Amino acid sequence: MEFIPNFAVFEGGDGSGTTTQLSILAERFKNTPKPVFFRTFEPTNEKTGLLIRSALKNEIKLRAETLCFLFAADRNEHLYGTNGIITHTKRNELVVSDRYTLSSLVYQGIECGDELPQALNSCFPAPELTIFFDIVPEIALERIKNRSSHEIYENLNFQKKAREKYMDLLKNYDKAGGKVEIINSSGHVQEVADKVWSIISQMPILKNSENIF
Repeated sequence: MEFIPNFAVFEGGDGSGTTTQLSILAERFKNTPKPVFFRTFEPTNEKTGLLIRSALKNEIKLRAETLCFLFAADRNEHLYGTNGIITHTKRNELVVSDRYTLSSLVYQGIECGDELPQALNSCFPAPELTIFFDIVPEIALERIKNRSSHEIYENLNFQKKAREKYMDLLKNYDKAGGKVEIINSSGHVQEVADKVWSIISQMPILKNSENIF
């Protein structure tokens, strides 16, 4: 498995706190003297990503296989396109993404079987670090129940399957040499943020940099 240096990914089920924690992490880098941090996410805000978001909100109906292809296409641009992940890592910036290939292997794997998502994502290199935000699905869904809109995967049965599948796939990542950290994200937001920082701050790009903060 090929790994991308200077690249970390936050993964977790819906309501696990990946987006919140990435926002908190980004605040730590807001006043750095030079660009050293790039925050990103999947699906992206490109046209492919916006189409995916419409499908996730059930605004348009797509087959599970179609959605799987769209995620892979969006990811390819996210990774290799102009101003993409690779561009920023090569500038010696730390890139942290809210979701990446594991989300497809989990979510689309549940929806249409493992074969297609594995085939479409096998060519994408893995992040240097993966942080999985683990939370009991019942608690996670309670957190997001008052959102103004909900996505097609935000139901208890699916989220239980997703958590189980994440755990299985994370073991494979670990065996392949990827750095995997699992954080209990059911606690107080700041406590979780402190755990995140204790892990992120040990990445080589930050440990080897001087006078960032």
